[in-house]
Amino acid sequence: MIDERDRKLLALLQQDGSMPVGELADRVNLSLSACSRRIQRLEEAGYIARRIVVLDRERMGVPTTVFAMIKTAHHSDEWIETFRRAISDIPEIVEAHRLTGNYDYIVKVVLPRVEHYDVVYKQIVRKVELFDVSASISMEILKSGTAVPVDYAE
Repeated sequence: MIDERDRKLLALLQQDGSMPVGELADRVNLSLSACSRRIQRLEEAGYIARRIVVLDRERMGVPTTVFAMIKTAHHSDEWIETFRRAISDIPEIVEAHRLTGNYDYIVKVVLPRVEHYDVVYKQIVRKVELFDVSASISMEILKSGTAVPVDYAE
């Protein structure tokens, strides 16, 4: 069970995972040691899955985003695992979701330029059979982030 201070800590850590414990303690009105213990407890309980660094995509040379919507004629556990392995080996694929609705999967691909999408597409279809793929180029990012709401945590 977590309380409001835990939620505030989680929200602050999502904004800046490198924030010093002293500053976190001040912002949630705790002593340094109490704050440290809470963070450790939140990590051990699995509320904090990992700490990462978010890189600037422009500086990394991959400013272009393409979303590939995929249909497949196969839905077996074996096919899904083959697909999972195929996309996990492609670093340009940064997210993939299995969907309900008209498409079976959506894959987020980050690229140096839109023409590079064909390279990624060919890597996928060499490894797994697809029924249909439709790609859309992101024109503008309206909202982006990794933070999740903290109000629902129990």
